[in-house]
Amino acid sequence: MNTLFLLLALIATTGWITSTVALRLKALERRADGLERRLGLVLDHFGIEEPEPAGLDDVRALVRDGRTVEAIRDYRRLTGAGLAEAKQAVEALSV
Repeated sequence: MNTLFLLLALIATTGWITSTVALRLKALERRADGLERRLGLVLDHFGIEEPEPAGLDDVRALVRDGRTVEAIRDYRRLTGAGLAEAKQAVEALSV
């Protein structure tokens, strides 16, 4: 009986910790999104453009050669972007 009680207590505690961490992560994500938006406004205000990452010419060459998948992979490696963001960026380069 003690083992069952301890197991249930452990499961409940694990669930509580997991939900607390998830809520904290969501709050941090919202805060990071707000900071990114504000930084974008400051950069726009001062007319500062974000420099292109080094090696983007290689990605453009891959796009020109029709090697889209390799271009996306290289773009992700250069920028640290996610898959969807890299796909959109590479598609924008192909226009």
